[in-house]
Amino acid sequence: MRAAAPGAQGSRRPAVRPRDEQGQVLVRLVTRLVVAQTIAAAAIGLPFSKRQLSSVLITLALVAALCVLVLVVRSGTRAAWLIAVGFEVAFVGYGLSRFFAARYLGGTLFAILAVGTLAHPAVARAFAVMPQRARQEPADELALGDAAGDACGGQILG
Repeated sequence: MRAAAPGAQGSRRPAVRPRDEQGQVLVRLVTRLVVAQTIAAAAIGLPFSKRQLSSVLITLALVAALCVLVLVVRSGTRAAWLIAVGFEVAFVGYGLSRFFAARYLGGTLFAILAVGTLAHPAVARAFAVMPQRARQEPADELALGDAAGDACGGQILG
């Protein structure tokens, strides 16, 4: 048990993150979930393919599409959220059809988790805000072209 100063026992409040930072944490969570889904799809799909060329190519195409989806989701935009939801729903449908046809589940469980995570209202709000951009230079500072323009005889344009 900790010793606390008199009157300070209930004054400690939990640390609350700003709204932008919470959104970034959720976007990173979804990104990591899709990365895990990519690894699971490759780790399960390739051994299950039994060296059939069509199954190997489908699995590799799926892994490539998931890698592209990771890059899209990292942007954190509303369009990325819509693309991710659409892709994950299609992946769940494809995975369930393969399950009924060949008793193969692959990365379908991760797709179901990803759809559930993307459908959560807090995650949808996190993708609704615009992502942070790089910090702009203050107006009173000179850019590289402005600073070097006179030194190079006006040859460098800003």
